[in-house]
Amino acid sequence: MATAKKPAVAAKKPAAPKAAPKAAPVKAAAKPAVKKADAPKVARKPNAAFMKALTPSAVLAAVVGAAPLPRTEVTKKVWEYIKKHKLQNPENKRNIIADEKLKAVFGGKKEVSMFEMTKLISDHLK
Repeated sequence: MATAKKPAVAAKKPAAPKAAPKAAPVKAAAKPAVKKADAPKVARKPNAAFMKALTPSAVLAAVVGAAPLPRTEVTKKVWEYIKKHKLQNPENKRNIIADEKLKAVFGGKKEVSMFEMTKLISDHLK
């Protein structure tokens, strides 16, 4: 097989004349920050569904008390109970190790995650 030889390196084109350095663009004068009209801040209204008092079941009442409470307060009281009795898994704090009272609330499960806990608690609220 015959291979064709490549032609010798082509003659270089003459270099284009260098352009003059460009001047930096002129920045517009800094504008003062525009503030929104000083509207009075309105406090956020809590969602009525979260604040509705719900009655805990007898099983859950053993942990949080029998008085009707909003869902948020029930969760707070369950967390108080968990921390008071040191029921968080020491290796993974997101897991709760159930004692006898919580086992009844958690449907017999020994250990649940904190996210699963709120779901299981909602089954005990009416």
